[in-house]
Amino acid sequence: MSYGGNRKPLAAPRTDGAINNLRAVVVLFVIAVHSVLGYAASAPHAPIAFDRPPYNWRTFPVLDPHRFIGFDVFCAWADVFLMPLFFLVSGFFVWQSLERNGAAGFVRRRASRLVPPFLVGVGILLPIAVYPAYARMALHPGLAGYWQHLIRLPFWPAGPMWFLWVLLVFDVLAAAGFTLLPKQWVAMLSDLAARTPKRFFATFLVLSLLAYVPLGTAFGPMRWFQSGPFSFQINCIGLEAFYFFAGVVIGARGYDRVLPMLARRWKRWAVAAIALFGVWLAVSAKTFTTPSPSLFWQFADAVALVPACFASCCAALGLATRFAGTRARALDSLRACAFGMYWLHYPIVVWMQYAVLVIALPAIAKALPVFVCATAASWAVTALLLRVPVLGALVGGGFSMPRPKPRPLPTYTAAISD
Repeated sequence: MSYGGNRKPLAAPRTDGAINNLRAVVVLFVIAVHSVLGYAASAPHAPIAFDRPPYNWRTFPVLDPHRFIGFDVFCAWADVFLMPLFFLVSGFFVWQSLERNGAAGFVRRRASRLVPPFLVGVGILLPIAVYPAYARMALHPGLAGYWQHLIRLPFWPAGPMWFLWVLLVFDVLAAAGFTLLPKQWVAMLSDLAARTPKRFFATFLVLSLLAYVPLGTAFGPMRWFQSGPFSFQINCIGLEAFYFFAGVVIGARGYDRVLPMLARRWKRWAVAAIALFGVWLAVSAKTFTTPSPSLFWQFADAVALVPACFASCCAALGLATRFAGTRARALDSLRACAFGMYWLHYPIVVWMQYAVLVIALPAIAKALPVFVCATAASWAVTALLLRVPVLGALVGGGFSMPRPKPRPLPTYTAAISD
């Protein structure tokens, strides 16, 4: 079989539109998770000191006395698969961009898109976002006192911005692989994914177990690495890396050849996702309700999470490909603003939660307005910023970079932008 010459475009319009719509909807899920975390029944009930380990305010910057256990289930489900899905879909678009721009051009373009938002996010947005976590416990909640406490922390809060720098590291590693490894390997693996999907998905599941179980067993589900503004969840980093590079392989010859297979069996994947999430939830309860869970239960929790994550990702991709391929004005706007909404929403969520602390309402009645207001505000502000050249680059497609001269592609012509 030849792996050079002309090839078909990356994706059929419906499949391409479905993935772009899915990426936008996933951002809404991220906003929803942050909107309800402070109302989860399992969240700490005692106030959290700002300057004392383990600094749990990084996860729960505002804790409301009103709680709803349904939010625990929703957050647990999102935690199982949402970020691996993010990385998987991000990988779909990497290989054809490398072929179009070359490794150096690809890295420059990705850095222009990710580095400025990361720096502005951790330098400006996150200090604004976490002030309520300090003010809730401070005797004198002034800005000067807040700044002194903030700079004395052994880290710098990064919040959702961690995703940007980790994604850039994965992009750089993909560019290195593009330069150093035989390109036919990736094309062959991508073809295998399309020709033998059952074998590919079985291998995918086994390799994802190897990527997650050792770290998940050793560190448990809540350990984070943090150095300065750079952080990641230790147990998940191997799984997220695997999903990203699996996405690179799937997208190398066209993810439209794999996703329709998931769409045809979307009902089975949806049932499997619900059932396997239930299995993981039952096993995970043992580790969360036991102060010092045994190594067996930590291992069982890690093993149960991987198929739950896999099934939920397949269900999401299948449902999106089956039902979300159409275009609409609202979806077009959401797609255009999704990156900016991810970048902007966190301070809005935290300050909204802080503002409604004094209101005696059930948790659902608080969380819903927080989500709606954060979504609407981040969407509207992003749409406005996109009209301003420099600010629009922060929330849109990155800063202008010189494009390389056109050159023949070794594979196919990509149908999407960087």
